[in-house]
Amino acid sequence: MQQIKALFFQPRTLMILFLLLGILASVQAVLLGLKTFTPDGPLYTHYNNYVIFTQSFFHLLADKDLYILYPTEHWDLYKYSPTFALFFGVFAYLPDLVGLSIWNALNAVVLFAGVMALPKLSDKQKSLVLVVLVLELMTSLQNAQSNAMMAGLMIWAFAALERRHYLAATFFIMATVYIKIFGLVAMAMFLFYPRKDKLALYSALWAIVFFVLPLVVVDWQQLVFLYQSWLHLLQDDHSASFGFSVMGWLYTWFGISADKLVVLGTGVLLFCLPLLRFNLYQNFNYRIFTLCSVLIWVIIFNHKAESATFVIAMSGIAIWFFAQDFRRENLVLLILAIVFTSLSPTDLFPKFIRKGVLEPYVVKVVPCILIWAKIIWDMLKLQPMPHSHSHFHPNEGQ
Repeated sequence: MQQIKALFFQPRTLMILFLLLGILASVQAVLLGLKTFTPDGPLYTHYNNYVIFTQSFFHLLADKDLYILYPTEHWDLYKYSPTFALFFGVFAYLPDLVGLSIWNALNAVVLFAGVMALPKLSDKQKSLVLVVLVLELMTSLQNAQSNAMMAGLMIWAFAALERRHYLAATFFIMATVYIKIFGLVAMAMFLFYPRKDKLALYSALWAIVFFVLPLVVVDWQQLVFLYQSWLHLLQDDHSASFGFSVMGWLYTWFGISADKLVVLGTGVLLFCLPLLRFNLYQNFNYRIFTLCSVLIWVIIFNHKAESATFVIAMSGIAIWFFAQDFRRENLVLLILAIVFTSLSPTDLFPKFIRKGVLEPYVVKVVPCILIWAKIIWDMLKLQPMPHSHSHFHPNEGQ
């Protein structure tokens, strides 16, 4: 039994598992055939998001507006950058099963690599983080989403910052921004490291590179139009839905229909409060807690958060739990997150409970809110301790 346990928790075994999950989710999505998103509506694939991504590349080539509906091709809008549409040219000409399998496998591998790159955590701790993430990863992969990649890139950026690999760190963060704009929040981690001039310069460099990349297939006028259209889409996103978020929790539990900007502003304030503790910037626990706070914050304060995005929040939760000494109250919170965040969409809960209680009352987000509040509290009361200083000292040069 011990040998089987040891084998399962080996990084190599988990990497194979993650790759297999990517392929299995893809095969499942293709075999499921077609579905509708509305009663008696048009038929679309079970990997609709992947179709949105691949079609965005062809729309880019044809000088079309990326940010309008194409109901004859797929359901819903494309909401990513023009650069991400260009990136999908890698997959666009492949048969769907092949391209989808590579896309999902890439997401799984980036998340795996990000976690494995974390400094100061043992292989066992990293393996446990990955095991906790399996369920949320599968949910994201079954939706052909980019969320596992987003989580992996933000974690990888932290690992690179700790090692003073600033060019790589800024590349990872800018890549997230050009996938989903909320990757900008990860730039808060720059506060903890020296040579902020380099961080600013490299960030600007990558921002420009990613911005102009689509010029290989479109002219400047069309590129400006596309970015304006993307900005309008983001600005006009006044959805009545609160999603699986703090806003959704306040509304469904307490009947509070709070202004989204007020809730978001409160979230920003609470997020920033621990960052005023400048004397803790040399404390590794404090820095990795900030990474965890970022990963959870970008989901719980996103009014468009859906089930498939929670691999990002659960990444923060798993790292938070396993990167510190054991505490009973933390274990209780982790179990709540596994049961009500990761397992709540599964058949473990009868359908009448899922549809009648868990979904309407956005139960999935509640453990994430509690854990994020606990992280903020712990960061505010964390005491500077000389022996907790990382050997990746913030005042070292590169």
